[in-house]
Amino acid sequence: MTDSIFSSRISRRGFLGAAAVSAASLTVSACSTVSRSNYIDGPTPVAPQVSVDESFGDYATMYGPMVDEGYELPAIPIKKMNKRFLRQVVQDPTGERPGTIVVDTSNHFLYLVREGGEAMRYGVGLGRAGFEWSGRAVIQWKRKWPTWTPPDEMIGRQPELAKYSARNGGMQPGLMNPLGARALYIFQNGEDTLYRLHGSPEWWSIGKSVSSGCVRLMNQDIIDLYDRVPNKTPILVTGSLGTA
Repeated sequence: MTDSIFSSRISRRGFLGAAAVSAASLTVSACSTVSRSNYIDGPTPVAPQVSVDESFGDYATMYGPMVDEGYELPAIPIKKMNKRFLRQVVQDPTGERPGTIVVDTSNHFLYLVREGGEAMRYGVGLGRAGFEWSGRAVIQWKRKWPTWTPPDEMIGRQPELAKYSARNGGMQPGLMNPLGARALYIFQNGEDTLYRLHGSPEWWSIGKSVSSGCVRLMNQDIIDLYDRVPNKTPILVTGSLGTA
C-alpha cells in the first residue's frame, strides 16, 4: 500500500482547533469517560484463519487476573467475547513495514506488523460517529497508569467532568480511569493530536464504536502492546483495509 491511498492528516470534526497544542496539554485526552452508554455495533466481517502465538499460552492465561504496578486487574470473561477480537497472530493484511501499528477502523482491529508477513492483531473499540479520524502519525511517548484530563471542549459538552479539568489536576490513575492501564500518545508533525491508544475496563465495548475518539483496548492487551512498541513507532489509522 502507498501513502497516496491514505490521508496524511489526522482529522476530527469540530474538535481540534487550528492552534498547536502546548506541552502543558500532554495529558489532555479526547477519550470519553467510562460509561455504559448505548453502543454502535461495527460490521461483521468474515474471520480469517488465525493462530495464537504459543509463547502466549492459552487465552485463559492471556486474559486472566493480574497485578500491575500495584493495581489488581480482573480477568476478562473471554467466553462472553467474540474470539476474533482476542489477541492473535494473523497474516499481515496491511503491507506496512514491520514495527508499524495499523488501526483498521472498518473492522475494529489494531495490527502490529511483524517480520515474515505476520501481524499481531488486537480487537479495539473506536469513536462514535462524528469523531472519526484517520492518517499517519507516530507514538510520541507512552505512560503507565496515566492521569486523564478531558479537554475544555469535552467539559463544555459534559460539565460534570469539570472536576477532572487540568486546573483540578485531572482524574488520578485507577481501574475506572478512561485511559486504563496504559496510554500511547499520538502526535503528528510534532503536535499532540489528543488521540490515544489506551486501556479500558469495558471489555464488552471491544469491536464497537463507543468513545469520543480514542482507540481503546482491553487492559491486558494494551499492556502487551505497550511492551512491544518503542517511542516514535509509526502508526496508520485507516478504514481502507476492507473486509478482514
